[in-house]
Amino acid sequence: MITDACICPRPRGDSSVRRMALEAHELGFDSLVAIDAPTCEYAGVSVMSGVLVRGAFAQEILPRVKRCKGTDTVVIVEAGDSGFNRAVLAMRGVHVLCGVHLTDRYGFDHVAAKIAADSGIAIDISLAPIIHERGATRQRALDRYLDIVMLQRRFEFPLVLSTHARSVLEMRSVREISALASLVGLDVGDVKQALGNAGRLCSPEPAVQVIQ
Repeated sequence: MITDACICPRPRGDSSVRRMALEAHELGFDSLVAIDAPTCEYAGVSVMSGVLVRGAFAQEILPRVKRCKGTDTVVIVEAGDSGFNRAVLAMRGVHVLCGVHLTDRYGFDHVAAKIAADSGIAIDISLAPIIHERGATRQRALDRYLDIVMLQRRFEFPLVLSTHARSVLEMRSVREISALASLVGLDVGDVKQALGNAGRLCSPEPAVQVIQ
């Protein structure tokens, strides 16, 4: 499943989830994670329901995560400082940590990377700042993503790729996303893996059972 791991349809954005799913079909996607949208399907594109959780403290995050327990909702938490991120990455029920490019270098370090790997929580590389920002802001995002990719090669936590598109005009094709991801050191194999990870978050592969 080739998935854009975060889009924001109406009411957060300007386009309906149906219109964005139809556009995703034309752009080469099999599925989308849509914030505050119900699980549905249009034109063969599966729409996974997602929630985007913000909070200043980890204690604020936990109740919202618990409300999604037992559902197929993809829980995405916005990154904060180092202590916040480490606490979130240890929470059961969190699937993705996003916005890491907005933190400083210590916000997501080798300790957080190890926790993410152990928990199976994905780190989101949002292409929005690469597409829409310019100058120092764009370069800062690129630098942080390069740091994340280096940590991923060492600790092997999952990566996902997203556009955080709020309208069909902000969506990008799979080919464009691959080209943009190459700017932060992801090759074709890495991109394929990252685009496939979102579909595995809520239904991880079962553990191997040893039968004697």
